[in-house]
Amino acid sequence: MGVVEQRTARVEKFRRMQVDGQSLKRLVDAGLTWLRTNQQIVNALNVFPVPDGDTGTNMVLTLQAAWNEVKDSGTHNLSEMAALVSRGALMGARGNSGVITSQILRGFSRGVHEKATLDKETLVKAFGAARDTAYKGVVRPVEGTILTVIKEVAIATEAALESAQDVIEILEVAVKAADEAVKNTPQLLPVLKQAGVVDSGGKGLFFILEGMLRHVYGESLETPTMSVQPLSSMNLQDAMGEVEEGQDYEIVVDFVPEGDLDLISFYGRLEKMGTSIQVGEGEGMYRMHIHVPTEKRYEPIDYIMGIGTVTKVAIENLLAQMDDIQKSSQMQFTAVEPGQIAVVVVSPGAGLSRIFASLGVAAIVPGGQTMNPSTQDILNSFENLPTDKVIILPNNKNIILAANQAKQVTVKHVAVVPTRNVPQGLAAMLSLIPDGDLDVVAEKMTKAIANVKTGEITVATRTVEIDGVNVRDGQVIALLDGKLVVSAESVEQGVMELLEKANAVEHELVTLFYGEGMSHGEANHIKDVIGRKYANLEIEVQEGGQPHYQFLISIE
Repeated sequence: MGVVEQRTARVEKFRRMQVDGQSLKRLVDAGLTWLRTNQQIVNALNVFPVPDGDTGTNMVLTLQAAWNEVKDSGTHNLSEMAALVSRGALMGARGNSGVITSQILRGFSRGVHEKATLDKETLVKAFGAARDTAYKGVVRPVEGTILTVIKEVAIATEAALESAQDVIEILEVAVKAADEAVKNTPQLLPVLKQAGVVDSGGKGLFFILEGMLRHVYGESLETPTMSVQPLSSMNLQDAMGEVEEGQDYEIVVDFVPEGDLDLISFYGRLEKMGTSIQVGEGEGMYRMHIHVPTEKRYEPIDYIMGIGTVTKVAIENLLAQMDDIQKSSQMQFTAVEPGQIAVVVVSPGAGLSRIFASLGVAAIVPGGQTMNPSTQDILNSFENLPTDKVIILPNNKNIILAANQAKQVTVKHVAVVPTRNVPQGLAAMLSLIPDGDLDVVAEKMTKAIANVKTGEITVATRTVEIDGVNVRDGQVIALLDGKLVVSAESVEQGVMELLEKANAVEHELVTLFYGEGMSHGEANHIKDVIGRKYANLEIEVQEGGQPHYQFLISIE
């Protein structure tokens, strides 16, 4: 039987089945699998050339949480299964894309409420409810994003309801509409067009829907649609964000293949060994990244030695690293009495966590760029504190929605101060009055964050032009309050040009928080360079310990 005949037979079999709770569970698993297969494609669709492309990771972990909620459920009731999917996604949501995905699934659940099985009318209604819930969950919806994609899916399926034969045809319409909507996102959001990418969250939603359809067709969910990426865009630090069961070792191998590399075959062999597979290519050299269980830690190396020349190997014990991180994060926090305000902050580095602890926070949630905490992580940080008054400082624009979602699922009185970076969070902490009124203190903190400018120094992950700034892959770049303003040939040059853009001469204090890749001596050297140019400035150097960013800079 040929491929076409096999697909036809598979579809006809699916048509004869009742789409119940167990069918939905299999569709969710397929959507998750296909999204994970193409995770790095979604991650690479980052507007700014900074090492924080984590949309695909956030969406995978969100959908993984939904799957964990339903994988052992034996219910055949569609409504009950959808409610479990929604609950798992809600608590596991990470980053803006993950939170919106959870709202889409929440709306879908509402659309199939009290339905035992799925028919075409119910599926169309569910897509409409998914759209409505997602839009209501965002204060200021932006078109050209995942919101637009779910909206176009709802519109297209509503228009196809009368002519469609069944659920399968509605799903086909949904996948086609999602694909077209994703391709059109740069026309709706200028920053995407400027960066030459489509919306990453929308692309992730497309892969989820396409994975479900591929399951119906009986097509492979393991071979990615785009199998290689530039070496510079490989974000291997994501490994520490979530170490799954069986991911004991991280293996990275640089190699030069003998002849052309058969990527499909290459991926196929690696998938039998482990997970979190990435492959990068640059100037004829390839880099392979994989997570494997202990007993398979040498298999990828042996395999690659048989197909090319290995130039470099790195093996890291992920579980040991996670244990070290957990030990280093143990510190003394301010004791909170009943009735007092407890402040919970998200911190991307051990040094920054120590600073926050010294300022009186009650709990710290590890996270930041490329490692956004989930709604459940944030909720767990304060649920057992002996007070019902809580302020959350997300300290990252991609964590604010998850913080707000945690606020909505607790009985405690919670205020989210929308800090978009660490310097804003530190400025907000200076307004803490533990015995004060929650709303008054939160308002003072919100006002305080307007008094600080924030600089970020990192290395570009790709070549692009944004806001008139030409950036080459590998260059040092600087962002001021989230906007790309400088490309430079050195960290020192990047810092100095950033301060000039920030009109540092008009300010009083600059604090340099150096990252895990910088030494105290290097940071002090740059402090001296700044001091020679800006005699008016008080300059402080603090260990931040954050990954990816050589400096976070507070300008006050």
